[in-house]
Amino acid sequence: MNVSEASKKTGVSTDTIRYYEKEGLIPLIDRNESGNREIDEKIIRRITFAKQMRAAGMSIKALKQYINLVDDSEDNTVSQKQLLHEQVEAMEERRDDIQFAINHLNYKLEHYDDHMRATEAELHELERK
Repeated sequence: MNVSEASKKTGVSTDTIRYYEKEGLIPLIDRNESGNREIDEKIIRRITFAKQMRAAGMSIKALKQYINLVDDSEDNTVSQKQLLHEQVEAMEERRDDIQFAINHLNYKLEHYDDHMRATEAELHELERK
């Protein structure tokens, strides 16, 4: 299949597929006699994997490192698991930060009348001076 078809199948834009290829996240894509890229199921799976890992917050650098470990002929299970563990920790930290922000906003909403109105009035008063 061509890049456009692969894009539709994976939900990854054609530009991103080309970027993944340039960055080494997917294998180099063979071209047919017409010069068009021919994407096979192996590359589709790699595109999907990269998309999932990016959605999990993994940086391009860490993803490249992980893929290199996967593609290496040696058993790199320990290193692969360590990278995944680090990603989980990073995502948990992001989740905690988001939860803190949500809790803060909910507090502001719950105490809007007794806190926010007074604070906003003070700010308006300071602006007038």
